Amino acid sequence: MIEAIVNSQKDFFKTGKTKTIAYRKQLLKQLQSELINQEDLIVKALYDDFKKPEFESVITETAIVLQDLKRTINNINKWAKPKRVFPSLLNFPSSDYLYSEPYGTVLIIAPWNYPYQLALAPLIGAVAAGNTVVLKPSELTPNTSALLTKIIKNVFPPEFVIVVEGGVDTSTKLLNQVWDYIFFTGSVSVGKIVAKAAAPNLTPITLELGGKNPCIIDKTANIKLTVKRIVWGKFLNAGQTCIAPDYILIDASIKNKFYEVLKDELITIYSKNPEKSSYFTRIINKKNFNRLSEMLTNENCVIGGQTNAEDLYISPTIIDEPSLNSKVMEDEIFGPILPVISFKNLNEINNIINNYPKPLSLYVFSTNTTTQAKKLIKEFSFGGGCINDTVVHFANHKLPFGGVGNSGIGAYHGKYTFDTFSHKKAIVKKANWLDIPLRYAPYTGKLKKLKSLLKWL
Repeated sequence: MIEAIVNSQKDFFKTGKTKTIAYRKQLLKQLQSELINQEDLIVKALYDDFKKPEFESVITETAIVLQDLKRTINNINKWAKPKRVFPSLLNFPSSDYLYSEPYGTVLIIAPWNYPYQLALAPLIGAVAAGNTVVLKPSELTPNTSALLTKIIKNVFPPEFVIVVEGGVDTSTKLLNQVWDYIFFTGSVSVGKIVAKAAAPNLTPITLELGGKNPCIIDKTANIKLTVKRIVWGKFLNAGQTCIAPDYILIDASIKNKFYEVLKDELITIYSKNPEKSSYFTRIINKKNFNRLSEMLTNENCVIGGQTNAEDLYISPTIIDEPSLNSKVMEDEIFGPILPVISFKNLNEINNIINNYPKPLSLYVFSTNTTTQAKKLIKEFSFGGGCINDTVVHFANHKLPFGGVGNSGIGAYHGKYTFDTFSHKKAIVKKANWLDIPLRYAPYTGKLKKLKSLLKWL
């Protein structure tokens, strides 16, 4: 069945219909109407999958997708138009261009943590660029995945875009096919499997992964505002966010004050019993609940630490001074647990941050933004981040979003998504009214002229 789907899409791509911008635009507009009509059902599906609050569903899922779709529809003609570039004098006289062409048949594998947004955002760019798409949503969010299947079926012919649901076996079968491009969002371990599957056919890939994202707080930071922004960025979606702060590195002189303000802020947002709060998401499944619960064993939970296996609930939890060899500091947490490690000198943090592979994000809180914060931003390699905030760099479509090293390959968002799914074809159009003979053999007596010319280029 999967092989038949892929072959059908390859045959459809060969017809050239997807290369027609008007056709792409028409279907993107139909998708826009469908998503607007289905928004209430989308929000309900996200709640049914892991009790995601309606506000979070809108701000992190539906609104982002609709904005992205609107922007793409408005700009697709401009993005797809051949771009004229300044020609090289070596090619004089000529006109030089960059043509954006689709790769062909694309596989998009979406994650469970933002199962709607992280499925549709790359899909929109892939369609806008003229590719056919097979979308594999996460089996861990069955309600959202089923709704995505219905939405895509209502808009696209299956030979253009189709959703294939299923578990690991389905993903394996999909990866065994020959693709023109693969876009994967998920864990580092699965990202390596995707890269390995792409290698035999030299299939280009984008890997949106994760990592242990440090959050540095120096002694000049505005503690109240710092806490507010960290709590929001960390406990949004119950910490199941690839760019959430993974651990805090804080100046020892302000740690106690940080804890005081943090405790008050958590009560303000989630009440004294966050389990009863309608604003706090649940852990996606039992496997991840158990993995996170193990991180709390023998740790000093100065705030939180409560769990409820039946409800897949883990409270917003702060762990004080864990060992770097502890389970909570071993790998990306991806849950509502925040370790805090103090330092007396900023030089101490280098060994901690460099102990891990390059993270997807890094955050710095400091009022000394002109020197100290900028120095830290330049010192470490990471995908993207913020000074005096968390997570919000994701929201700017003019900034590419992606990792580096272990945290990912490639980037997308806004026009960058269109470019990710487009091969940039370089074309030189030579004029016939002049043909400089320097390049042609015989070369006798021409080398000196060539070297003289190259000095001016």
